[in-house]
Amino acid sequence: MKRLYKRIKVATLVFGMGCFFACGPLPKLSKAEKRIIRDVVRAPVPEIVRGETGLAISKDHSIWYERIRPDPPSKGVIMLIMGNGNDALSWPASFVSALIAENYEVVRFDHRGTGLSTSTKKWKKKDPYSLDDMADDVIAILDTLNVQKAHIVGASMGGMIAQIVAIEHPNRTASLTSIMSSGDVLDPELPPMSNKVVPKMVGAILKYGFFGNKKGQIKRQIVQKKILMGKATGAIAIKPMAEASLYNLRKREGYKLLSARHHYEAILNASSRYEALSELEIPTLLIHGVQDPVIPISHDKKLATLMPQADTLWIANMGHDFPEAALPQIVRTMISNFE
Repeated sequence: MKRLYKRIKVATLVFGMGCFFACGPLPKLSKAEKRIIRDVVRAPVPEIVRGETGLAISKDHSIWYERIRPDPPSKGVIMLIMGNGNDALSWPASFVSALIAENYEVVRFDHRGTGLSTSTKKWKKKDPYSLDDMADDVIAILDTLNVQKAHIVGASMGGMIAQIVAIEHPNRTASLTSIMSSGDVLDPELPPMSNKVVPKMVGAILKYGFFGNKKGQIKRQIVQKKILMGKATGAIAIKPMAEASLYNLRKREGYKLLSARHHYEAILNASSRYEALSELEIPTLLIHGVQDPVIPISHDKKLATLMPQADTLWIANMGHDFPEAALPQIVRTMISNFE
């Protein structure tokens, strides 16, 4: 059995290598970017987590969260829900800071299988958890914090989970912001999620993630961001990204790359939310990048036709990520939707 497992593991690795070489070269890091990463690794680890932290119990899962409060008075609570395979620290630091500067409390958390969230039940393909289960994690955090209502904000898979929270718990949802997401990723009338990005993401993992040291794993994070940018252009805030990655690697549990597979199964097993979303009476904002290489913008454009009450923000120079240049506009539009 051990020999069979090893053969399967090697075959998977070889297949991944084949994907890597088939997809062409990965985005390169400039000398300046490499120098910033080197300097960050050599410097003391900055304190990234400054808010109130704890664990919320959601059935078999303990979900780690951080609650960051502004100077009083607070205008409300924003619940941030990240995408596939990502943890709480994946949110851009400048994005979180901008929301707090607007006097909102921000809650971010580690998805199942990531960061400091743990489970007493192993994931099984025959019995996987669903996006609905992950939406229950959000409610468990709100219950733990005694927050009755929050502005629910999700990106990519997090947008799908945010939609479910709004549908199933409208009394707990002050507003919904769904970013670079979809109401049905398997909609046969729309272009599917891209199969061109995955080999490149696997290639970055093979080059930096599995075998790399801390510097290598930080490089992987930044290279993958460049992949997700697609054809969009713009500077990347290398230093804060590198600092968050280093904090994750030295002061937390690092990156658990298999969680992305578990989350992907939950995405594929989810039902269409079109009908339920069309009946929502909650202030809703749909944000999408025109250059998104993962979930085509046509997904949110269709959702906008089904949700005529929703506001929209289409950003020309944005892929499947949060470009620094677009963050002020994104935050302003979100705050307008909140208020």
